[in-house]
Amino acid sequence: MSLNRVSSIETLTDHHVHRGSDTGPRPRRLSFSPMPQLWDPPQPSPSKTTDHHDFYQAPSGDGHRRSSLPISLSAPDVAPIAAFEVPRWKRILQIAAAVTYCLFAAGIVFGYAALKPVLVDEGAYSDRCPPKPGHEDDNTCVEIHLNLMFTVAAVATNVAALPIGAILDHFGPRVCGIISSVFLFCGAMLLAYAQTLPFDGFLLGYLLLALGGPFIFISSFQLSNTFPRHSGLILALLTGAFDSSSAVFLIYRIIYDSSGGAFDHRHFFLAYLVVPVCILVLQLVLMPARSYKTVGELVDQAEEAHLANEAPTPVTPLEDQIDEETALLRDERRERRREERMERENVMDEIESLLGSVKGDEQLVAEERKNDASGVWGVMHDKTVVQQITSPWFILICLFTVVQMTRINYFVATIRPQYRALLGDVDKAVQINNFFDIALPLGGIVAIPFIGVILDHTSTISVLSVLVTFATLIGVLGVLPYMWAAYANVILFVLYRPFYYTAVSDYSAKVFGFRTFGTVYGLIICLSGLLNLSQSGLDVLFHKTFNGNPVPVNIILLTVGLAIGLSLLIFVAVRLRQMARG
Repeated sequence: MSLNRVSSIETLTDHHVHRGSDTGPRPRRLSFSPMPQLWDPPQPSPSKTTDHHDFYQAPSGDGHRRSSLPISLSAPDVAPIAAFEVPRWKRILQIAAAVTYCLFAAGIVFGYAALKPVLVDEGAYSDRCPPKPGHEDDNTCVEIHLNLMFTVAAVATNVAALPIGAILDHFGPRVCGIISSVFLFCGAMLLAYAQTLPFDGFLLGYLLLALGGPFIFISSFQLSNTFPRHSGLILALLTGAFDSSSAVFLIYRIIYDSSGGAFDHRHFFLAYLVVPVCILVLQLVLMPARSYKTVGELVDQAEEAHLANEAPTPVTPLEDQIDEETALLRDERRERRREERMERENVMDEIESLLGSVKGDEQLVAEERKNDASGVWGVMHDKTVVQQITSPWFILICLFTVVQMTRINYFVATIRPQYRALLGDVDKAVQINNFFDIALPLGGIVAIPFIGVILDHTSTISVLSVLVTFATLIGVLGVLPYMWAAYANVILFVLYRPFYYTAVSDYSAKVFGFRTFGTVYGLIICLSGLLNLSQSGLDVLFHKTFNGNPVPVNIILLTVGLAIGLSLLIFVAVRLRQMARG
């Protein structure tokens, strides 16, 4: 592999420059772990020299060749592996397996709106909510308990991101997959027998299902590095599987209705045990125990191999003395160096084949154009984490995320009773609920191709304006007592949800940078998840304080969200104008 070929790969690590920072170019680590040290790994000490003989080791006992390059993971047994060390067919099967089990487990709890009528019909929480004389049709108590079950699950899904990232870094994706299978298995068992348990089996079981989802979903992100040239497609498949997983409960409810209730929730969750068992088997026999190396790590490996090949051959004292014995030693040493050089060249060739031909200048120009279009790239990159999370850039987006995440989860939990009250017709409310159950998984899939285009080619202030506008429209439509408004509200909601979550992560990366991305973005989602517990208070206001009228609660959420959204827009616009002036 020539120097020019190495240089073409080197450009991958040099095209992210932090504006407003005096630290110069920094490599962008394409890691999906929320732990920030992986984005900027410590550089090796210049006092240490590379032992060329140890750069590329012989195949290990598990059949994988291992590089001796330093890694940022703390546990040596989960050192990342290069994709070319695993056969192509196996990587393809791993991706197919991950997409399949994410489809059945990653975001299953967000299909709550489809499962809720089944649980109500089967008497969930009837032991805790005995009917009052003369109010046998009043299921407010059951509604509140079931909505609390979903609220706790939604909070856990978001808060779990931080510890899951740490576990993934220290123990690898296989351990995360095994933990996920345990949570999913225990959750399904508890839900199957919830009505016979002396404690709240519904709440605990649904909580475990919620925890099992992100364990399997987050640990699957690293599979995008199996084929770096197609990483976007792989991530889109995984994200689409996550969004579509909410349809699992919809499919079950259809089966439940068609069977006349014979296939009850106990039968369903016992049948669902097949999913965690399959996940466990796949983790043990197919899925990788260690994460795949990112593009940056592959580039480092190629650079190290090139430097090793360019290093001069050392001359030892034995080579100054020519006799038969030293001649044999010299020939053996030369042969060993030749074999090591060939191995290093093979490594470089395989890395280049994996990454494909890289046009560094074109990528640099395209990346700079995208960053310039955002308008906010680098504004907080040179700040410490404390300075970042105490700035209005963080506080306002965090408050906006709290309100919008609460609105999203509250709408999912209460869509049927809301439209039953707004439309004054149970059948119409069921019709809207059924439409929502189908639209929710489809919305994420339909929106995925357009989200990337919008975020890459428009300014951040424009993206935020769209978010605030969509949120306001959804709030307005949510208080209108018309069928057309209900359908329009659902359509906007299912498109807004994936766009909102992606836009927040995009904002965090552009404003705060990749050095602290895991900490900052993880904190936003974690705080938003914790404050989502306020959803239970909204539920009490809706069902008891306002006697089942959803309009006051929706107006409160609309007003607070609009006030914070406008504050965020005004702040960003003012700061952009100040930066433009000077």
